[in-house]
Amino acid sequence: MTSSMLRASSEAPPERDRLPAGRSSRLPSLTGLRFPAAFMVFISHAALPVPQVRLFGDDRVAMDLNKATEKAGGLGVAFFFVLSGFVLTWSARPKDTARAFWRRRFAKIYPNYAITWGLAMVLFASAYTPTRVALANLFMVHVWVPDLQYLLSVDMASWSLGCELVFYAAFPLLHRLFLRIDPARLKYWIGGVLAGIILTPWFAYHVLPDSPAIQLSTSTSADASVKQLWFAYDFPPVRLLDFALGMLVAHAVLNGRWRNIGIMWSSVLLAGSYWLALKSDMLYAQRATSIIPITLLIAAAAMADAKGEFTLFRNRAMVWLGEISFAFYLLHSIVLVYGRKVLGHDLYSTPVAIGLVAALLAVCILTSWALYALVERPLTRRWSTPRRAKAATS
Repeated sequence: MTSSMLRASSEAPPERDRLPAGRSSRLPSLTGLRFPAAFMVFISHAALPVPQVRLFGDDRVAMDLNKATEKAGGLGVAFFFVLSGFVLTWSARPKDTARAFWRRRFAKIYPNYAITWGLAMVLFASAYTPTRVALANLFMVHVWVPDLQYLLSVDMASWSLGCELVFYAAFPLLHRLFLRIDPARLKYWIGGVLAGIILTPWFAYHVLPDSPAIQLSTSTSADASVKQLWFAYDFPPVRLLDFALGMLVAHAVLNGRWRNIGIMWSSVLLAGSYWLALKSDMLYAQRATSIIPITLLIAAAAMADAKGEFTLFRNRAMVWLGEISFAFYLLHSIVLVYGRKVLGHDLYSTPVAIGLVAALLAVCILTSWALYALVERPLTRRWSTPRRAKAATS
């Protein structure tokens, strides 16, 4: 499939796959797609049949809902990792410095992260989180420890930010290296990275110790050890492959070396890959089954934006939801866990539980909007540009 997506060097790019001259760095459809990805993470956590978040009193409903959504979180995270590499490459500034890039990323990411860390600690996490674990989480190094006490500490979604920290540290060097690749050879690099991602679960299952085992899935029988889960799903150098894939695909699109199948067919393949994920063992589902459709969809949406074509994801509402999606991602598990704490230990009928999940979703959207409007947006605008540059333009 990969070779069919990338044209050989001797092929003239079809007119439909060429980007117009003077492309914009803005990709509103990709911004809009961020929220569906974040929602997939939200619903996978809301459906967990664990006391910290469970609301459904009917055991069968609770288990069926979990089976239907337990692979959604991994798909959403993979989407964000590939998207991050793609967008940063697409919008890279020709004369940018590593220091300026890191300053912008810090201003964008860390204030929200520190605020949500503090919020989780005040509301519930300080009661059971050791100081050493909390500090490791605060400094985004907890993801390097193959221990669930660290990986799921404070805010359960925070582990992925530890991976993003590594991505941002590596981006300036990777970007320079990838710019040197002959565009005609990008297909081999993309194929190699895809192979690495797809083989990661196999390596974890067959090489790493499989005990002590933990049950990762209610819909499949395969267990895995904490070390297998950590290596395949959380380990930053391994997840760097997802980020690098996004970067390489961006270079392929920009160089006219990508065969676009469009948003509709990419979405159909993504839906089919999720069905396959539901039938697959957890590590394969989280890392391998959806990675190609994710890549196809991101490239298709970017190309549609570059050509000014209509998509369902670039309207004002979807773009707004996409803009608050980072805050939403950081806040959603806090809202779910604290909401469960406020409600007490009661379980509810299915209609009432659905209503409560919808209410928690609304709370999450509203608090995410507040965090974005009051913290993320103003601090990003203030800190992203050096003082000397601001003085020169004033």
